[in-house]
Amino acid sequence: MSRSDAGVSAASSAAPPRAPSKEPATVRIESLDQEGRGVGRVGGKVVFVEGALPGETVTYRAYRRKPTFEMGEAESVARESAMRVVPCCPHFGTCGGCSLQHLEAGAQVAAKQRVLEENLARIGKVQPEVILAPIRGPSWGYRYRARLSSRWVEKKGGVLVGFHERRSSYIADMETCLVLPPRIGALIRPLRNLVGSLSRPDRMPQIEVAIGGYADVLVFRILEPLTGQDEEALRAFADAHGVQIYLQPHGPDSAYRFHPVQGPELSYSIPEFDVILPFKPTEFTQVNLAMNRVLVRRAVGLLDPRPGEWVADLFCGLGNFTLPIARRGANVVGFEGSAALVARARENAVRNGLAERTAFVEANLFAATGDWLAGQGRFDKILFDPPRDGAVEAVKALGAEGPWRIVYVSCNPATLARDAGVLVHVKGYRLKAAGIVNMFPHTAHVESVALFER
Repeated sequence: MSRSDAGVSAASSAAPPRAPSKEPATVRIESLDQEGRGVGRVGGKVVFVEGALPGETVTYRAYRRKPTFEMGEAESVARESAMRVVPCCPHFGTCGGCSLQHLEAGAQVAAKQRVLEENLARIGKVQPEVILAPIRGPSWGYRYRARLSSRWVEKKGGVLVGFHERRSSYIADMETCLVLPPRIGALIRPLRNLVGSLSRPDRMPQIEVAIGGYADVLVFRILEPLTGQDEEALRAFADAHGVQIYLQPHGPDSAYRFHPVQGPELSYSIPEFDVILPFKPTEFTQVNLAMNRVLVRRAVGLLDPRPGEWVADLFCGLGNFTLPIARRGANVVGFEGSAALVARARENAVRNGLAERTAFVEANLFAATGDWLAGQGRFDKILFDPPRDGAVEAVKALGAEGPWRIVYVSCNPATLARDAGVLVHVKGYRLKAAGIVNMFPHTAHVESVALFER
């Protein structure tokens, strides 16, 4: 949403906001916003409508009304977009996990590309010299990481397991999930039955899914110790469905393997770079492992590391980009704020025979300064892969002797655009190329990669 200072000022002097209208209204949709909602205008007011697509005229009912904007939900479509499709999932519209199943898959990718370009232009005041071809993959069964909620609901007659409903803390009444791999999506009902059979089903609020190349892991958050009968039920479930069960009594680091005690390690591979990365089920990894392989290929290709070069990998995590860069012959220093991930990255470097070309440093990159960065040595190239907040302090810390090439991998087009503005208008870089990676089909999430050069 974009509002001018004048609009905000006018709103502050207007009458108090009215309650959401009980009467439906009609609007023509012009575009999609970053949440996948249709955007139109009624009487100069911006209207955001869930379930509406560009080019459509819809009747909507507002659930939030402010002086300068409204938010609503489509009730009917008078003129449908040619890109509208019938959602495959029976829970779409109730479950908050997906927001764009009603938009054809190719059109989803095009919409995300426009979101990236509009953010770069509006926020960063920059335009890439080249728009990279979007990267896309399978639209279903792609989600290898998920956090499912579990709750005893008396009115539903038992336990619900799944994602939250849209705009709600309630859990959607789900039987399956089509964006999870089929063997895991099919476990929603069995998990409901399992948790419902335990002695305290109200004390198991979360089930985290972590899938690797050779292991499917379910992490059960437990608020109090299980009984012997509960433990037997969990073991039987693991054996029946071929999953590994971990128990998490406290924070993420407290998760431990429960059953089976022995089994394949949780890991993923990037075959093009001959890299295998073991990880713990509560450690951060990309949700879409197939797309991650393509993303790494593109990012490393744009960075083009050469033997003898020194490369910094900022926000390196467990070495997802560090090790492939090192495999190309460069010397790489990975910087990461999590001590646990730094330790994991070092282990992964040893595991892959890349310890001699890599080093890992624990550092708070959100507090990076020019003096600190200069003290780390001179780097020919840098790769950024920050969380949603972006990397603005690290970008500001770049000095005149900074790297001549930067690749920036982003999960938030707004913070990428902000940081791109600093790189171009303050640090003297050119935005050579940018494009999206459809890491989360059927959602409005925009993953992207950008190339900067001096």
